[in-house]
This record gives sequence, structure tokens and C-alpha cells, in this order.
Amino acid sequence: MAAIKNILWWLLANSLGGQNRGRILHELLTTPHNANELSKILSLDYKTTRYHLQVLEKNGLITSAGSGYGKTYFPAPSLEENLTYFQEIWDKIGKKTD
Repeated sequence: MAAIKNILWWLLANSLGGQNRGRILHELLTTPHNANELSKILSLDYKTTRYHLQVLEKNGLITSAGSGYGKTYFPAPSLEENLTYFQEIWDKIGKKTD
């Protein structure tokens, strides 16, 4: 199994907050956003959103540009190159929050 698939399984399906991280990735695959925009779109607390963004960035699934309040997040090339893994896992975990 590819390393990126293992990371996705762990972060989305086998850890607390996986649903929110999946929702964030799904949204970022559509349009880049900053943390404030994501928190409003997904109806999540701002601090919760920031935490999940940090986890995703630390694990190489997203990248960012800028700093401070306007820091904008994008899907990392590693995620974009492995979208089939994301979709497979996202479909299996049921997208309970959609």
C-alpha cells in the first residue's frame, strides 16, 4: 500500500476528527481557502479548523502560502497525485457530515 494511502487512512478513518479533516480536504480540492473561510463554510470552530489544518500540513497533504490571518491553504501535490486514494477512503467512511 502506498505511504500516502496509509496516511489518509490514519488521518481520515482511524483517528478522532477524521470526518472534519476529510471535509476540509474535500473543500480545498475545490477551492483554496484560509482558515476563517473554511471554518464558516464547514460550520466549524475557528480553533478546530486551525488544528486540523496544522495536522494536514504536517502530514504533507496540504500546503500554504502567505502568513497570519490571510494564510491560504491548497492541496499538496502528493494529494493531487493520489486523489483516487482520497476518494476511495472518503467513500468508505461514509461522508457522515455531508
